Amino acid sequence: MSVRLSEAEAWAVIEGSHTGILTTLRADGSPVALPIWFVVLDHTICFGTPGRTKKVARIDRDPRGSFLVESGERWAELRAVHLSGKIEPVEDASLNDRIDDAMEAKYAAFRTAPAKMPQATRDYYTSRRLFRLVPGGRILSWDNRRISVGD
Repeated sequence: MSVRLSEAEAWAVIEGSHTGILTTLRADGSPVALPIWFVVLDHTICFGTPGRTKKVARIDRDPRGSFLVESGERWAELRAVHLSGKIEPVEDASLNDRIDDAMEAKYAAFRTAPAKMPQATRDYYTSRRLFRLVPGGRILSWDNRRISVGD
């Protein structure tokens, strides 16, 4: 029995995850892994981030990235899906709208109301850019719950 997930199972795990880890590359090639909120549209990982962040500068300089979701605490519960690919800006207005609508549906209950934020924080987050990671190559996945362990 394999612990590897099928492509459909892997995408279902990603779609069902709350927070993902996006890794981008510094100019010297060293990785920076940060948590993001995201949605899945057309088998891509879509996300927004304030436009003046170092994350945006890293993506603009080198669009290679990776994405990971994981769950489980005990070894027998561990499950993860990892994608690598290119991160591209989303400039199509209809795709922007789809991403915004999907993000609102997924995260509305978890956001801080803008009225409760300081003005500088509101300003920082309104200068947002949208991106999507387009996977290339193999999806890495495992689900240790598939392993039968004796008591």
